[in-house]
Amino acid sequence: MYVARYMSTEVTTVRPETSIPEARALLSRSHFRHLPVIDDTDRLAGMVTDRDLRSAYPSSIMDPREHATAMQQLQETSVSSIMTTRLHTLTLESTLDDALLLLDREKIGGLPVLDREGKVAGFFSIRDLTRAYSQLFGIGEPGSALIAVTDDGNPRPLTRIVRLLEERDIHFNRLVRSQAPDTGEKIIYIRVQTYNISTVHQALEEAGFEWYNQ
Repeated sequence: MYVARYMSTEVTTVRPETSIPEARALLSRSHFRHLPVIDDTDRLAGMVTDRDLRSAYPSSIMDPREHATAMQQLQETSVSSIMTTRLHTLTLESTLDDALLLLDREKIGGLPVLDREGKVAGFFSIRDLTRAYSQLFGIGEPGSALIAVTDDGNPRPLTRIVRLLEERDIHFNRLVRSQAPDTGEKIIYIRVQTYNISTVHQALEEAGFEWYNQ
């Protein structure tokens, strides 16, 4: 569950001296939304987003002559003047959970992934995160279903459920115990891979678990 397995490794980067129009053209061709800015040693120096680049351009409702002057100045303005230097990054050892917490906390769409030398090894986006969790938990796969059961309060409920599923040869790839935020009720979520969901329900009932639909 490391980001290195799911990150994009083909990362477009620019130098601090790259002009704003050049950077915008690069983003347009690559269909990315983030451009890592690297220094002469190929280490991360800053980040530029498509929003940064759009904001740098003069308004289209300006006086035509003023607009032309501003556009000329823009041709000579480098990304170093608009790049973000307060950086949030991941490493090759970062987990998907690390990425989730950081992306959510900073309210950003992606993070550069650095190697041990501080060089950009990849880029990990929210789209990569979604794809990774979908693959890990079998979401969208044929026969995939999520079942919620109430924790009956007896000892070792997860152990009992695992043993039950394995004895019935019911394939599953997620078993999570959580707590309802409104009632405090303890709930166990099971992601199973089967077309015969009624068999799972029956097995859970026979073991004393109460299942319900979310």
